[in-house]
Amino acid sequence: MTSTSSQSEDKKPTRGLLGSGIIVSSMTFLSRILGLVRDIVIASLIGAGGAADAFFVAFKIPNFLRRLFAEGAFNQAFVPVLAEYSEKNSRSEVRRLNNAVAGCLGLSLVGLTSLAVLAAPLLVWIFAPGFHSDPAKQAVTVDLLRITFPYLLLISLTAFAGSILNTYSRFAVPAFTPVLLNISLIASALFLTPWAGSSAAALAWGVLIAGVVQLAFQLPFLAREGLLPIPQPDWQHEGVRRILRLMAPALFGVSVSQINLLLDTLLASFLTDGSVGWLYYADRLVELPLGVFGIAIATIILPSLSRQHAAEDRESFSRLLDWAVRMVLLIGLPAAVALCFLAEPLLITLFQYGAMTSVDVAMSAQALRAYSLGLLAFMLIKVLAPGFFARQNTRTPVRIAIKAMVANMGFNLLFILPLAHAGLALATAASAFLNAGLLARGLKREGVWHASRGWGRFLLQITAALAAMLALLYVFSPATETWLQAPLFERIGRLAFLVIAGAASYGITLLVLGIRPRHLKPETQP
Repeated sequence: MTSTSSQSEDKKPTRGLLGSGIIVSSMTFLSRILGLVRDIVIASLIGAGGAADAFFVAFKIPNFLRRLFAEGAFNQAFVPVLAEYSEKNSRSEVRRLNNAVAGCLGLSLVGLTSLAVLAAPLLVWIFAPGFHSDPAKQAVTVDLLRITFPYLLLISLTAFAGSILNTYSRFAVPAFTPVLLNISLIASALFLTPWAGSSAAALAWGVLIAGVVQLAFQLPFLAREGLLPIPQPDWQHEGVRRILRLMAPALFGVSVSQINLLLDTLLASFLTDGSVGWLYYADRLVELPLGVFGIAIATIILPSLSRQHAAEDRESFSRLLDWAVRMVLLIGLPAAVALCFLAEPLLITLFQYGAMTSVDVAMSAQALRAYSLGLLAFMLIKVLAPGFFARQNTRTPVRIAIKAMVANMGFNLLFILPLAHAGLALATAASAFLNAGLLARGLKREGVWHASRGWGRFLLQITAALAAMLALLYVFSPATETWLQAPLFERIGRLAFLVIAGAASYGITLLVLGIRPRHLKPETQP
């Protein structure tokens, strides 16, 4: 153990939470914009038919496991333990922990990846059983999965490196890293197709290439901070054993929304050809505000919450959670309203080119509206779950997650017959609200989060601003047919005007009603 003063010499000054949040949001916004460009390219090349379904499933399986394990359970278990070590132990002890975790994680991922590549047909049958009735589609998906699955190994190690940097408040590099995935996919789709034989195969190779590039990008920054791990497997290390104990229940606690989205894909594989693609394009638009704001806020608060818990500062812990929830409502509500109201304009402007038809747009819009109803809940889950994991409490979230998963299955059965693929999206939204509500109730019951003053006034201000924004969108947004018939640059111009004008009306109304930039800063700093 070292004294507090000696530890402080190890640590460099950190930015305030709002400044860190702006950095993470900016980097994530760049990534999401490039992600939209990527999806425009994909939509143009493969549309939403059988080839698109095959690639989306082959990409979704390792991507799902990445979010479930690397950015989900592992991150939520590793960061609190690492933060505690950095607060209470010397830098050499922190290095020993990182080396042990790197070795154990690397060995586990190599074994899992090797097994998955061999068992690719079984994985496709599990994740998309509806493909079994189409042997050609099944075979293509298996081939693509064998190319994409090693991405899990590479991106999980990337997430491990990013978790170390985030714990030491080096948020910019991990936030920028996903940009490289989008660049890789765009370049592969445009330039590797002749070599790969098809656009879907080129995209699969792009996923693998992206994993290598993302990991290689972060390693020099770890080395510069003196934090580059040397893999040394040590399953008996106290920190490793604690992380493993926390990881098992955390698999459900933080990643239930991803499990629900996977269930959507599984059930959609039995529906009309193109259903998987329609859900994919809708989900991609929902991911924009979720990633830029929801995940960004969750990323910056977890290390701070973990340090506050280690320091037994319950009041700062509560104030930080309260600030995070307010920020989610301030940003999540207008984003959800905009996605719902502008569903067709967004999809037409971004994706309705080449192989993407007007029918695909209409079907995707149904799913987008359903997902947008749950956007606020998706974002709340991201910021409420760290309130448990920062305190190394994984049992409560797992109980809540199981309830939400069971509810999602029931909602799927209830909504899929009348609403088809859109019913799956609606079920995911409904179960997300149940999950978020139970997380909030649990935090309040445990006395670690209590609402600060001014919530009633704050909600009235947001409601009035939303009304102003919605009125502007209603007046200036033309009919769907006008969007379909408009040329590319006219679509882009109209959409840009609506987005900017809508955001301006929302922000100006908030200013008129008394909300100032200083009110957006958290009362506690990391």
